[in-house]
Amino acid sequence: MPDFILSVDLGTSSVKVALFSEAGALAGVSNHEYALLTPNLSIVEVEVETYWKAFRKGVGEVLAFSGVDPERIRVIGISAQGETLIPVDAAGKPLRNAIVWMDNRAENEARYLSKRFNNQTVYEVTGQVSIVPTWPAAKILWIRNNEPDIFRKTHKFLLIEDYFIHRMTGEYVSEGSLLCSTVYWNINTKKYWPEMLGELGITEKHLPDIRESGEKVASLHSAAAERLGLSSETVVCTGALDQAAGAIGVGNTESGIFSECTGSALAVAATVNASFRDPDRSIPCHYHGIPNRYMAHTFTTGGMVLKWFRDQFYPGSRSRTGKTENSTYREMDSGASAVSPGADGLIMLPHLQGAMAPENNPRAKGVFYGLTLAHTRDHCVRAIMEGIVFILKRNIDAIEKIGISVNEIRSLGGGAKSQFWNQLKADITGKTVLITSGEEEACLGAAITAGVGVGMFPDIQTASKDMIKVKDRFEPRASNSRIYQSIYGRYKDLYTSLMPMFEDRNQDGTR
Repeated sequence: MPDFILSVDLGTSSVKVALFSEAGALAGVSNHEYALLTPNLSIVEVEVETYWKAFRKGVGEVLAFSGVDPERIRVIGISAQGETLIPVDAAGKPLRNAIVWMDNRAENEARYLSKRFNNQTVYEVTGQVSIVPTWPAAKILWIRNNEPDIFRKTHKFLLIEDYFIHRMTGEYVSEGSLLCSTVYWNINTKKYWPEMLGELGITEKHLPDIRESGEKVASLHSAAAERLGLSSETVVCTGALDQAAGAIGVGNTESGIFSECTGSALAVAATVNASFRDPDRSIPCHYHGIPNRYMAHTFTTGGMVLKWFRDQFYPGSRSRTGKTENSTYREMDSGASAVSPGADGLIMLPHLQGAMAPENNPRAKGVFYGLTLAHTRDHCVRAIMEGIVFILKRNIDAIEKIGISVNEIRSLGGGAKSQFWNQLKADITGKTVLITSGEEEACLGAAITAGVGVGMFPDIQTASKDMIKVKDRFEPRASNSRIYQSIYGRYKDLYTSLMPMFEDRNQDGTR
């Protein structure tokens, strides 16, 4: 009998569990959303047990739906959001809520570290263009400065993948694709950066061991196996950053291929064969989920903006069953598609939680510009969707400027389900957009990576080519592309004009 691979995608606003056969066929999937805790403009947290409960529930549902014998599940793979920090005590218990990647509370700490380590040094050592509040280094320093009791009690500072690996195996292990945006990991040596650790007041003992993605860690320990309803013979492998896993899951494993994921975040990734540095320091260099490969990769708030608009302006959209959410997105999609390109002069900057590359401005805010009495809710939705694609184009322009080829775009995530949005991406970027045959791409990428780790596949590239085929193609439409060239220019001008206001520290109404 063929073996199966269980994979989990630890997302920003949901945990997805999927079960794949050895041939890559999806046998079952479960998705559980949860609310982010956002008591003010800067704080974004999640109670850590929320992640684990969603995972347990998802595993149970997938097993029940598929009818697969747990003994046939050979390995577990992980796709994980980056930068979400979880300090744990000596027993591995979380000492506080997880500080989610979008959290911007550590602004003072990021500013301090930027003075201690100039941005060019940070870029050369870590591949990250600057130190921002998002990065775990700034978060750790914030805990040290503001929660000294928790800092003192912390046995390990973990990222979310590390926490799940420990919860399942008892081991403290991490990997490069997730560590590279901590800014305490040296992308050149693939070891921790001693000078940064010293500035944070920690040592390597406070951090997990470092492996490559797709390495066998251990089998499930008996307590985890029992709670999850799985076999204690099932192996857990190191995973990959969700965008690296998603890239693998759509076949973005070679140079020239570019993938974008419009989920809660808009994330982009271009695979490259060697580490690089951008002279303008706009594009970060990330470590890939494929050993000894790299990515031009960055992210910013994306689909989360559309979800916010859905929750605020579409009554009844928060159904527990998920049916209402899906139908609401279809309603939003249909309404936006009826509006003309450019939303009749309405432009949106979708920076509701700061802007990442190439702007790299954590103080940026969301803006609707050009709003009139003639505009409707549908205009706002279209402006949001166009604004998110403008960020996509901004990153493609920056990537191509440093000589990295973008021959095609492979789209994944919730946004890829919208044919209207896919066509919008082609029209605005001027690139062919491809949709692949694989389902639950990040989970599939994690499954492929884990499968390689236990010898089910010879390597990631071979498995990816065997499993993933193109099923849909969207070509740029010349008439719309011409319209968007002008609107794109106005979008960039709008951001530039508002930069002084973004820097105003009283913009949130405080004094």
